[in-house]
Amino acid sequence: MKTETSQQKSLPNWEELLQVAQQNTTAKWISRPGQTPATATISSYLHRLSPEEKPSVLLYRDTHAWCPFCERVWFALEEKQIPFETELIDLSNKPQWYKDMVPTALVPAAKIEGELVYESKDILLALEKKFDRFPLLPIASQEKSVALDMIENFDANGLVRSGYEFLRGKPFNSEQSTETIPEQMAAQLLNLQTTFETKLDQLEVTLGQYPGVYFMGEFSLVDIMYTPAIRRFAANLPVFRGYSLYNNDRFPRLNQWLTAINKRSAYQRVKPSPRTNNLIMHKLFGVQPIHNNKSLSVTQPQPHAEAGSDKQDYFMEAAARLSSNYQTVIADIIKNSGIKKWVSQETLPSIESAIDGHLRRLVHCLIEGSIPLFSDKPVDSKTDQQNEGKEELAADAAVGAIALAFLRNRVCVPRDMSAGAAVALETTIDAMLSSIY
Repeated sequence: MKTETSQQKSLPNWEELLQVAQQNTTAKWISRPGQTPATATISSYLHRLSPEEKPSVLLYRDTHAWCPFCERVWFALEEKQIPFETELIDLSNKPQWYKDMVPTALVPAAKIEGELVYESKDILLALEKKFDRFPLLPIASQEKSVALDMIENFDANGLVRSGYEFLRGKPFNSEQSTETIPEQMAAQLLNLQTTFETKLDQLEVTLGQYPGVYFMGEFSLVDIMYTPAIRRFAANLPVFRGYSLYNNDRFPRLNQWLTAINKRSAYQRVKPSPRTNNLIMHKLFGVQPIHNNKSLSVTQPQPHAEAGSDKQDYFMEAAARLSSNYQTVIADIIKNSGIKKWVSQETLPSIESAIDGHLRRLVHCLIEGSIPLFSDKPVDSKTDQQNEGKEELAADAAVGAIALAFLRNRVCVPRDMSAGAAVALETTIDAMLSSIY
């Protein structure tokens, strides 16, 4: 394979791509050279502080931004427009200083004006006490008491537990596997579904106790407590159980609530994508998708489609995040996609060049908003030179297909980019893959 094709030479270089993308996106992040992840999303409101001013909140959260409890705190910080710093904790190798500092050794934890607070519920209440701007608890004493009770006794009816048991296909306290007995498996799933639906019925009643779409009528910490789990169920259940919360006539208030949550600009910045949620459920917890759903994605019907900032901003964010991190991405593709097994020291430069070219083409497509043809298909030829050119093109296409398909499922939301940007990246990659062959 040649080191660079003529098509790759015609593409802008990485510096040019990054400059254009950054000029056209409002997304903010920092680079972390030599660390994992290599970039990290930052508070939307750090710009309000003077250069010498330190944020009064330091949030400790997981590196992948998968943790639903960390998501609660991040969501609240964005809703209350509190500038904050973030320290990322590798859950697979927690640093000793963190285990010494936090008695539970769990995330999230936070230092609020220097005071350590841990457990997501306690952090939310501490933020509410310290920062009275944009309050997230009702003002009226009776409603506030109800909200605090709901926060304190979150999931008292076992909704979240029953949802995950339905996803797993068996109760948490059961070690018995019924996967080899279809009749028992079907009966158990039906029982688990019935239990989950009963809990959802109770949630539906709770959502109707005050006027408005939110639990307390107005958006509050109660909504933040429920959001991560319910949104994950909304993504997971269609893929792994063929069951949808969206457009489910049995739960009209829940659907109104899901729509309202998804429209909040703060949640757009912190929410995972459906694909990320489904890959986590499959790869980390071993839950198998039904109907051989290889994509592990789910198309959300309107009105639950990605909403929020301008669509172009998502494409530019994806372009900028990839451009600012392309060297790490290329190294990850070579190391973990399977390509490395067939690469020698002699062929490595040409493989790296091919991947580089396909990624630059991807970023160029994100910026321009169109998918050019990969190349004109070479006509059949009997000459050795033309056959060699055809083989070169096919080899480059194969490397590109592997790299792009790997990247599509590798992107983690919101660690690598926002959910809207991830959708922009995924759809562009899908279109590029179709154009390669």
